Amino acid sequence: MRFGFVTCVKLGLACMEEIYKIGGKLNLAITLKDDLAQKKSGRVYIDEFCGKNMIPLVKIKHINDEIAINAIKEHEIDWLFIIGWSQIAGPEVLKAPKKGCLGMHPTLLPEGRGRAAIPWAILKGLDKTGVTLFKLDENVDTGPIIAQEVVIIEPRETASTLYDKIMKAHASLISRVWNELVNDSIKLIPQDESKATYWPGRKPEDGIILPNMTTEEVDRLVRAVTHPYPGAFKKSGNVYYVIWAGIPHTGKMIYEEILKDNKGHLWFKTADGYFEATEWEEKINL
Repeated sequence: MRFGFVTCVKLGLACMEEIYKIGGKLNLAITLKDDLAQKKSGRVYIDEFCGKNMIPLVKIKHINDEIAINAIKEHEIDWLFIIGWSQIAGPEVLKAPKKGCLGMHPTLLPEGRGRAAIPWAILKGLDKTGVTLFKLDENVDTGPIIAQEVVIIEPRETASTLYDKIMKAHASLISRVWNELVNDSIKLIPQDESKATYWPGRKPEDGIILPNMTTEEVDRLVRAVTHPYPGAFKKSGNVYYVIWAGIPHTGKMIYEEILKDNKGHLWFKTADGYFEATEWEEKINL
């Protein structure tokens, strides 16, 4: 069985590393050109890993480009992993590998189809999420499921800590199903459409902290969009404060304006209390 891998983020590289850790092999790797998506969350370059393991590497602008399709066919790929890749694979790509394409989505599908899975899991106050390995079809996150891994969300979970857990779950799934893929013995389980939910994409401006937000809402937002995401934003005049971490407080805040204390912490009011930003940075005209 011959495998290919498409990625440009840490989650995908972690899976590639796991494949070699368990004695597997990749016959092709595809990634974005170096100058593309440089600010993408978790963006990585896989040149060193591919060079070390002698994996043919192809760099592209889009997954549906002819160069990608030709490479998959020329290297006679059976299964093509497409992980941590925001571009939607078209029919020609899906048909190029002999067995098909495999994706991983950081929710327990069919819940949470769509984008921004890690921030949304925290914003929605979930106590668990997970990762699903599935066979790609022409729709988004709708293909039959191969395996899933549950990830527990702690009460004070952040995007940073949840990202690490999700990355480990990706690697764990690869390890669990690798022999089945090699031996062509996987079972495909159709998704239950009656349980499907969709989570929309998020933009940096969705991280703005509004005056009518409660302390709990501010706290969730800060934890949900911290590193590797753009952070939460508090505006004061022409200044933006990027909030990376903090502590929620109940009660009333005496001061009307944003306050900086002698510890370098930033304090500001919420709709029902106040928030102490312990990690933040100041930007002008962001």
